[in-house]
Amino acid sequence: MTEDSIPNMQPKTRDSNLELFRIISMLLIVAHHFVVNSGLLPILIENAGSTKSLVMLLFGWAGKTGINCFVLITGYFMCKSEITLRKGLKLFFEVEFYKIVIFAIFCIGGYIEITPKLFIKSIFPIPSISNGFVSCYLVFFCFIPFLNILIRGLTQKSHLILISLCFVFFSVLPNLTIKIQFSYVSWFMVIYVIAAYIRLHPIPFMQSKKITGICLTASLLLSWFSVWFGIQLYNMTGKNVFYFFVSDSNKPLALLTAVFAFLFFKNLKIGYSKIINTIAASCFGVLLIHVNSDAMRQWLWKDTLDNVGHYDGNIYLYAILSVLGVYIVCTAIDFIRIQLIEKPIFKFFDRSSKKF
Repeated sequence: MTEDSIPNMQPKTRDSNLELFRIISMLLIVAHHFVVNSGLLPILIENAGSTKSLVMLLFGWAGKTGINCFVLITGYFMCKSEITLRKGLKLFFEVEFYKIVIFAIFCIGGYIEITPKLFIKSIFPIPSISNGFVSCYLVFFCFIPFLNILIRGLTQKSHLILISLCFVFFSVLPNLTIKIQFSYVSWFMVIYVIAAYIRLHPIPFMQSKKITGICLTASLLLSWFSVWFGIQLYNMTGKNVFYFFVSDSNKPLALLTAVFAFLFFKNLKIGYSKIINTIAASCFGVLLIHVNSDAMRQWLWKDTLDNVGHYDGNIYLYAILSVLGVYIVCTAIDFIRIQLIEKPIFKFFDRSSKKF
């Protein structure tokens, strides 16, 4: 039995190229949150012409691109797999574990004041599907079996036409003058369809590390240029458009960069590494911990790490060490959860399921 659908569950024998990609993607997401969730953005806007602001904006550019990367990994593996009760329960219990435990810690510590509305929001697995990654992923997860039926019934030509339609109506048009309601649930389905095409209908250029590497380099340079260009527009117009071209997952640059990055890492041949796969197994846990709630964002980035207070110092080194520190601590916490809680529970689940 595999656990391909859930971001933190990989077979022990899986090659480590995409697991390394998973780790790098999560580091980019944490770096994005270092910038956008810490109160740094107003300071970066105020000092838009400085080199320091440009570097920090580039440091945090890839959050939405990283989300696309994670869903691409899910689609690539799950399009040839099946949803099981075990997979669903593992995902649900992990989400609920961090919601309840972190909420309880903040309450006991007196960091937040308990209200009925906050209590329900903090423990309910899907408080909203407007824009939160975790809630939207849980809903999207339920649609995977039906997406697989659709995908497996498509010819290669029909599959490509579907991707083209999705790209136009979910990525191109919403970023022009035509207003189309955007939802992460539907967008994750688009990403899933793209990943499934990569898996089911490989074409020569997708198998070339050289070609995909060139495409990745070009898309990265375009993404970074778009941030620099946004700064220039701000200096001319006063409008904050720093991240406009990569500000959401359905932006064409965020999509193309994620796809080319995925293809490049898919073509890497690094074999199996137990260390890489073990670290990658906690990537979803890193996400669930450090973006757990508004209280967590306030406590982590503003009160504890005090990103704003370090802007006038060596912010470059501080940013790198902070992101690595958050990643390492969250990974350690999730590793302990897996060993002490998840594995014993699901060993019992497996024994019980065999009996019934």
